[in-house]
Formats: sequence, C-alpha cells, structure tokens
Amino acid sequence: MKTEVSNPGIEKRKSKLPFKSGALQQILAFSSLIVLILFFSITSRNFMEFSNIMNILLSTSVIGILALGTTLVIITGGIDLSIGTAMTLCSVMTGVFITFLGLPIPIGILLGILSGGLSGFLVGSAVAKMKIPPFIATLAMMMIAAGLALVISGTRPIYFSDTPAFTQVALGSIIPGIEIPNAVLIFFLMATIGYIILNKTVIGRYTFSIGSNEESTRLSGVNVNRWKIIIYSIAGLFTGVAGVVMAARLNSAQPALGMGYELEAIAAVVIGGTSLSGGKGTMVGTVIGALIMSVLTNGLRILSVPQEWQDVVIGIVVIFAVYADILRRRNT
Repeated sequence: MKTEVSNPGIEKRKSKLPFKSGALQQILAFSSLIVLILFFSITSRNFMEFSNIMNILLSTSVIGILALGTTLVIITGGIDLSIGTAMTLCSVMTGVFITFLGLPIPIGILLGILSGGLSGFLVGSAVAKMKIPPFIATLAMMMIAAGLALVISGTRPIYFSDTPAFTQVALGSIIPGIEIPNAVLIFFLMATIGYIILNKTVIGRYTFSIGSNEESTRLSGVNVNRWKIIIYSIAGLFTGVAGVVMAARLNSAQPALGMGYELEAIAAVVIGGTSLSGGKGTMVGTVIGALIMSVLTNGLRILSVPQEWQDVVIGIVVIFAVYADILRRRNT
C-alpha cells in the first residue's frame, strides 16, 4: 500500500503560482503606473494639467500602436526590430500616395497602412519559409526600410501642406466639446482590435500556441509557417497605422525618423508583462506598459532631468521588467 508523501518543494512552488497569473501581472503594472502618476503629481504642479495629460496620451499613441503589433510577434517567441523604420517607410509611402500621386486622403491612408502589412508579410515569410532567425530577418528589414524611406523621398521630408485636412487624422477631435486628439482615440481603437484578435479569434489561439510550444503545435497538424506569416503581417498593419498617425502628427513624412522607436515599443511590451520567451502576454498589459513609458518620460522632462539621465532611468526600468519575467518563468 502506497503512502502519499507531501513534497515541501512542490508545495512551495505551487504557492508561487499566483505570481505568474496574467491578472496579477496587470495589477502590478497598473499599480506601478498609479505610483508614478502620484509621484510626479506631488513633485510637479503642472503634471496633472489637462494639456499635459493630453500630451502624455498623444506621445503614447505612436509607441503604443507599435507595441500592440509587437506584442503579437513576441508572444510567438519572435522579435521585430524593423517596426521603427518600417513605420517611417509607411509615413513616406503615405506622403507619396497623397502628395505626389494626388490620391484622395482615405485611399492614401489605406495604401500607407497596407505598406506596413507588406513589410510584415516579407519579414514573416523570411522567418517562416527561409528559416531566418527573427532577430536577423527584422534587423535586415530595419536597414532595408530605412534605406527605402530615404531613396523614395529623395532624403527630403514630404510635407502635406496641400492637404491640410490630413493633419486632422491625428490632431483633430471627432468628439465635440472634448479636446481629445484623434490619435489617442485611434490608439485605444487599435488596442481594442488587438485585444479581440488575441483573445477572441483563432489567430490569437495559434499565437499563444506557437509561442508556448511551436513543435507541438506543428505536430498537432497546424500549418505553423502560414500562421507565422499571418501574425507578422497583422503586426505590420499596426506598424502602418502608426506610420500614418506619425505623419499626421508632424504634418510631414520625415524619412530620417524611426530609429529607436522599436526599442521603446519592445520596452513597453516587456514592462506590460509579455514574456520574451513567448507564450504569455496581454494587450491590456501592453497599453499599461506604453503609458508607463510615456508618464515616466514626461515626468522626468517636467522635473528638468537631463535627457541622458532619462535614458538611464528607462533602461533600469526595462532591466527590472525583464528580471521580473525571468522570475515568473522560474516559477512555472
């Protein structure tokens, strides 16, 4: 007759399981956001002014939209270093379609977004079909997109001065009486779309499945290559939307812009609780992570902290976020 013996080690590990739950991750990230807001509100009287809050949300919009698309890629266990320059290329293509070719603004915007989808499709094909590691494939696309943006624009900004209505896409407000920029509304709309894709569709289920165990997913009969291409293409569409919003905010397509945006977006994803090893992540967490990045940057700027020290602080925050991810994986 066997006698069951309790294992203290197992019991100890079980007691730690709640730490890795998605709900608790979001609570911790949200608590950090509240702490930052309270801290900067106490240290600066101007922080909670309506105009500054709108500046924070406006600055969150582009990085946030990029981060939403990147969340899908990182959950699969991949990475995308090309989103910054791909965003710039989408801005330039939008400028070409609207300014140079004279297409109607809605069509130009649609084609600019589809340019991002094409970029994601090419990266996804390189990763899935050519078996190039995501880091190398997206690094190559980062360089290609940066070069094409300069070549297509002739190394000069493309201004939308002949189409003043275009800037309203980001800086206008469709809500009467409330001065909330459209860019902010687009960000939250894209967050909603991202949430639905990740949690309510077969695309989301395969995203988590591929990130959790790609080989098991393949052996279960799923065409992993096809779904990887689809996921990268959808992430590319998010990049295209970010490119259009950026161009509308600046009322121009700046071909030299973009480098560094991918790092901020990835940092927002990691801070929001998405695991760099794949298989875990939420869109809500990414939104919170993007807001944390913007609040931190804005608050440090208001306190007149030099730019170089702002980079140091953000870097430290990212290190702690990645370390927290490592601790979560140890407890699984």
